Amino acid sequence: MLDADAAYLALKARDLRFDGRLFVGVTSTGIYCRPVCRVRTPKRDNCRFFGSAAQAEACGFRPCLKCRPEIAPADGRLAWSVMDASRTLAHQAAHWLDRHASAGGEAHVEALAAALGITDRHVRRIFKAEHGVTPLQYLQTRRLLLAKQLLTDSALPITQVALACGFGSVRRFNAAFVERYGLNPGSLRKQAAGAATSASDMPVCLQLAYREPFEGAALRRFLAQRAITGVESVEVDGPLPHIRRSVRLTHEHGGETHGWLQVSFPPGRSVVRVELAPQLALHSARLIRLVRRWLDLDAVPEAIDESLAGLPGAGTRLPGAVDPFELAVRAVLGQQVTVAAARTFATRLVNAFGEPLATPWPEVSRLFPSPAVLAALAPEQLGELGIVRQRGAAILALAAQWDSLAPLIDHGPAAPAALLAHLEALPGIGPWTAHYIAMRALAWPDAFPPRDVAVLKAIEQRYGLHGPREAERLAQRWSPWRSYAVIRLWGSLAPAPRSAETERSACIPS
Repeated sequence: MLDADAAYLALKARDLRFDGRLFVGVTSTGIYCRPVCRVRTPKRDNCRFFGSAAQAEACGFRPCLKCRPEIAPADGRLAWSVMDASRTLAHQAAHWLDRHASAGGEAHVEALAAALGITDRHVRRIFKAEHGVTPLQYLQTRRLLLAKQLLTDSALPITQVALACGFGSVRRFNAAFVERYGLNPGSLRKQAAGAATSASDMPVCLQLAYREPFEGAALRRFLAQRAITGVESVEVDGPLPHIRRSVRLTHEHGGETHGWLQVSFPPGRSVVRVELAPQLALHSARLIRLVRRWLDLDAVPEAIDESLAGLPGAGTRLPGAVDPFELAVRAVLGQQVTVAAARTFATRLVNAFGEPLATPWPEVSRLFPSPAVLAALAPEQLGELGIVRQRGAAILALAAQWDSLAPLIDHGPAAPAALLAHLEALPGIGPWTAHYIAMRALAWPDAFPPRDVAVLKAIEQRYGLHGPREAERLAQRWSPWRSYAVIRLWGSLAPAPRSAETERSACIPS
């Protein structure tokens, strides 16, 4: 962590690189801000610096209504780095709490400890040492900041805001909000600049910040080339670039919710705007996590670019997935064929077995088929779509085993080995496909799909090295950011504005 003098210099410069990695509490006002806040810079003697919003709130500071700490990117520096066992467990604990922030009732430390396989006393100790707050303080801050975001950006009734943020009752929500922020939720909604005033059946609109540099056009081009007709639509350029898609949310205890989302990229601002269908409102916390992972909004370009010095594409993001099952099937369809061919097969699959969905846009009209639907198919039904037997068998196996695979993806990329092993045990899925799924569905930053022909070609062109062994040896210098290196190497082969056929999986059976 920066020392106080260095942190104050970052604050004075409003340095975007430290957004989400640094917060400043101002003792004269009792408010804490992001380092990019546009209010007048406070005096040095009045500043206290923190590594997280939870630390600032634990010391009694309230979040700023102008710079809005709740929309800041998370600090992604340590989550993917090699660290000691205690720090790894502390970050896994934070990820578990993030996943449970919107769950009703209490997320007990005992349950967290059981999930990590350690004692509750140990989890409290390592969590406090790494994050500076207790697990329950961290969880409460996550819930209250999410509530602040929904109160500011959406027109959800306060009762629904309380439920969406994991509070069991409005009374408990109001009490916690007043205790922490010194005003009730209704007062905050009235004070918040630009607070929504429309009816509660309108879409939920949110803002999410990211750090510069951000190669948004490259990210959108990558996704546009792989967008499945009817499921996803991407406007790469134009006055307001955007991505629109259908959404299927499967719930932990059964049931599904269907809807749509739109992400737009306002020019000149380091934020994306997220618009959610009204029926997805109660799942806002989960969708915020999905969107942040999908668009890699928590990346720390400074650290990544330093490790990948010499590779073009500063600010390149790692494209993730809103629907990991869709991405996994799409990866299988992409084996040994071009991106365009894989997209054609995926579109046929959606037209044959996807459900219709009403959205505001005619180009987004269907849901990707669910695992249950595909698992019930006969191989001949996939063959009728032109999908060869080996890939059809892999898709059916993926669908049948998805209940076992989904938790490994939902738990995050801290330990990808289990997911890779499960995937490679399925028929028709080899190391390339498993690494590609982990890279995008899991958002694993250190994947390196073996024997990828586009990667090998790019390495040969740039470094004069030949063959997989030389490529693997070179790639070690890029760890733990090899996934980003792969994306940059693929992009280095592409003449603008087209991209290389990067999913052409080495012409090696997988």
